[in-house]
Amino acid sequence: MLYQEVFVQPVKQVVSLWYTFGGGTKLTVNSGSTVKPSMSVLPPSSLQLSGGSASLLCLLSGYSPQGAQVSWTVGGSEVKEGVLTSGEEEKNGRYSRSSTLTLSKARWDQGEEVVCKVSHNNQDQQIPFLKSQCEG
Repeated sequence: MLYQEVFVQPVKQVVSLWYTFGGGTKLTVNSGSTVKPSMSVLPPSSLQLSGGSASLLCLLSGYSPQGAQVSWTVGGSEVKEGVLTSGEEEKNGRYSRSSTLTLSKARWDQGEEVVCKVSHNNQDQQIPFLKSQCEG
């Protein structure tokens, strides 16, 4: 690991971090261990499927540090349209987040497999969902 000495002069006035880091900069200090998200995917209801659309819900919970990113694929192709991902919520140092993918009937029919993929702390996890699991 590379270490670098940094010398800081004492400051006798209030210094705003806004001016130090600039707008839009986020500083996250992680003093705890890394915990990967628990993941689950909830399928569309049969009522919704009969109505011409399909929504799947991907739930992430219990992870640390924050910063989990969610993406979806249908039939092997990444989907960005129809994705709504919540902000991260923190409770007792652990984070949770959800993402909903809503597809038209035509798009739902294009692929057998829908995948919720999560990138967290430079590691990827995914949960595949097969359409055949909810058709009968």
